[in-house]
Amino acid sequence: MSEMNPLLEAYNETAYQIAGHSKRDIRVLKESFKDIAEGLESDIYGKGKIIENFEVKMAKFLGKESAVFFPSGTMAQQIALRIWCDHKGLKKIGYHPLCHLEIHEEDGLKELHHIEPVLLADKDRLITLEDIVSIDEDVACVLLELPQREIGGQLPDYTTLKSISLYCRDKGIKLHLDGARLFEILPYYEKTAAEVCRLFDSVYVSLYKGIGGIAGAILAGDNKFIDDSKVWKRRHGGDLISLYPYIISADYYFNERIHRMGEYFDATKKLAGMINECDFISTRPLNPVSNMFHVHVDAPKDVIIPILVSIYRETQVGLTSYVKESLNNTCYFEVSIGDRYNNIPEEKVEKAFRMLDEQSQTVQG
Repeated sequence: MSEMNPLLEAYNETAYQIAGHSKRDIRVLKESFKDIAEGLESDIYGKGKIIENFEVKMAKFLGKESAVFFPSGTMAQQIALRIWCDHKGLKKIGYHPLCHLEIHEEDGLKELHHIEPVLLADKDRLITLEDIVSIDEDVACVLLELPQREIGGQLPDYTTLKSISLYCRDKGIKLHLDGARLFEILPYYEKTAAEVCRLFDSVYVSLYKGIGGIAGAILAGDNKFIDDSKVWKRRHGGDLISLYPYIISADYYFNERIHRMGEYFDATKKLAGMINECDFISTRPLNPVSNMFHVHVDAPKDVIIPILVSIYRETQVGLTSYVKESLNNTCYFEVSIGDRYNNIPEEKVEKAFRMLDEQSQTVQG
């Protein structure tokens, strides 16, 4: 076994893995193409029925006038914020300190578009209406991520969300939704996608996270916004000669899984309840609001990794392929539930977390 990453190797060797839909291999693509006619024409530089029909379908689902497919959410969101800044003639936007654009994109928004972020709220909590009201400088747009992934997938209550939307519209501030995991939060809010998106001027959704497509994203808004975004998409090199492998897989898995989000949510709540019965392990949030949460363990990372490896070998259940360090000699990992989870015998999952609890107690003791 590799000395560099024993946890990942042990995880890959397990028979059961609790997170996600399946292994990301060529079978994912082959499955989505199984019923596609060989003579189906591809899209060409963003044009053609195969891409345009899908964009119309997604616009309708999200309750927006128009939608456009992007190869990545990174490209889509930077462009959305650029449009709103240009619209107001002000290159400042507000978002959470742990926003994807701030910590995962190598300052792309700043370096490519010269847009200055205004960080809202403390990094360990959600943005509130008060945070937006108290901004002491003008911003063109506020970005909200639902759910806020880096703090466990937390969500504001729907009343707060509506209040933020009303305030922004009253003040002429555009409101953009980082809805990478929008589909996954609908069961918690008990709302349709269109009802949630109605609160926002523009919306991004991922086509590979919750529904499990190959890659890609949708950006949706009014007709003028989407027309502008297509110009920027071309400038960014986003109009590949053909995008149909991404379109076909996204459409296939959207149809397969969009109606299963409630099932994933129910399984997530059940799993979190099991974890929170352990003495030295807890979920954040305590009560999940989507199909994802963080698992926090009261032990150092270098202590937990060999424990996890032994659990994987004993139970054949993989809990995570990585562990991140946290404060005060603790650590955590993320769990997102999909198709895989219901294929694992419940007693095996219970045994895996029981072993983690018992061995963590030994360390604490």
